Amino acid sequence: MNWIMPAETSAQKRVWMAFPHEGYTLGHTDTEAHAARSTWANVAHAVAEFAPVVMVVDPADTQIAAKYIDGRIEIRTAELNDAWMRDIGPTFVKNAAGELAAVDWVFNGWGAQDWAAWDKDEKIGAAVAAWAGVPRIASTLVNEGGAIHVDGEGTVLATESVQLDPGRNPGITKEQVEAEFARTLGATKVHWLPRGLARDSEEFGTRGHVDIVATIPSPGTVLVHSQQNPGHPDHAISRELIASFRGATDAKGREFNVIEVPAPTVLRDEEGFVDYSYINHLVINGGVVACTFEDPNDGLALAILAEAYPGRKVVGVDARELYARGGGIHCITQQEPVAGVRP
Repeated sequence: MNWIMPAETSAQKRVWMAFPHEGYTLGHTDTEAHAARSTWANVAHAVAEFAPVVMVVDPADTQIAAKYIDGRIEIRTAELNDAWMRDIGPTFVKNAAGELAAVDWVFNGWGAQDWAAWDKDEKIGAAVAAWAGVPRIASTLVNEGGAIHVDGEGTVLATESVQLDPGRNPGITKEQVEAEFARTLGATKVHWLPRGLARDSEEFGTRGHVDIVATIPSPGTVLVHSQQNPGHPDHAISRELIASFRGATDAKGREFNVIEVPAPTVLRDEEGFVDYSYINHLVINGGVVACTFEDPNDGLALAILAEAYPGRKVVGVDARELYARGGGIHCITQQEPVAGVRP
């Protein structure tokens, strides 16, 4: 069976999320927990304007979740460690007839990081596939949904620091990763980025997820994070990432049209240099739910997204509490495409 992951711009049936339950994401105080829950709820409500949302909630949190999310949000219960549905959930794919399946990657806490727990989260991919009523495609590759972006035509974006991470897939080669992407995602061309942003490579990061640095709004075009302040370590990194696309081609042989998306102007928070990025947005039916930061560059970035996704309403949600916990809007959402439509 030949499977392909549809572009995020394809029609979507619903979006899956998970409600913060414990650990680093929830925080250690009531104030931190309230901030996390409120932000996850804000994203869910923004997405619900465009498509149904299913929130997976730990059984211990059903009453708490009901205080934050409104009746538009469907609740399913399962035990959780964390709340990054892009990474713990499955990746939905289609065959030529438009039938859906769900790729269930191995999840091991972003490379078996010592602060992470994943004994519950590693089961969520299979649970979501069962709830969606689609076949589960098991993979032996340690991978996360935030570590890939596709154009729906065979192009996959990935980062060497993630799939080739010894903490994830020790001893694996690019050729082996590409073969698994071909089997599960329909990849015919993988564009490898060397790494992700600086903070994402630190203790509480993912070691370089692609969905914070580059995405494909339409075949042949890439939006790339551009840190324009030389005082930030991501200035050099983003120049390297942008350069990797210059002159490169996608699965159909098109040379990439590179659109730089300026980073927010703020450089630091109390923990150090931030990795705030407008790239980490969710494309949904008729809309784009984008990260904002109460920053002077918010308007510029939203305008770039509006031009890159013509005909879609761009909605901003303050994502600073998400980034303080290690990710953005794309990281906490996972789209399920509409079945019956050829990819």
